[in-house]
Amino acid sequence: MNITARHPRRADLEGVAITDIADRHIRRFRDIKADWAAFEDAKIEGYKRAQHRFIGAGGSGKHDDGAAIPPGNFTLSIMYVEPGQGNASHTHEAEEIFFVLQGHLTVFFEDEATGEHIETVLGPWECAACPAGVVHGFQNESLEPVYFQVMIGKGRPETMGYSDENLFAHRGDHLEKE
Repeated sequence: MNITARHPRRADLEGVAITDIADRHIRRFRDIKADWAAFEDAKIEGYKRAQHRFIGAGGSGKHDDGAAIPPGNFTLSIMYVEPGQGNASHTHEAEEIFFVLQGHLTVFFEDEATGEHIETVLGPWECAACPAGVVHGFQNESLEPVYFQVMIGKGRPETMGYSDENLFAHRGDHLEKE
């Protein structure tokens, strides 16, 4: 059988055995430890959530922990959010996607110029794309836990740009305790 690659490999994968590539680029949920301290705001009641990191970092500022698939041009995590929890208003330097797998998630967008707050509830197999620089966030206002996928359009995103001044000033504190 003749196999022809029509595109070049990334430089870091040149000469790497395909078995090694497969070993490093497959991640199973059962092998991932929930990170309840992935974000600075996760210390605060109402913002507690667990990140299950599959590829790179998830907008937390944490990067390759040696277990996640190395990032290329995006990150991918699964978030677990219990009822009454969510995250603080924030921005990213790249687009962020929320794709609901199980449960119902309230997603919001905010306009810093007018103070306008828009929200919608997403159910399974529904998604929101949060553009770079637009204030956004989420809350689980339902009675059941939510699992959803989060992707950020950058392999190594910066820590979240929290709208709250105190959170923003301490946005990297959770990185110092690793």
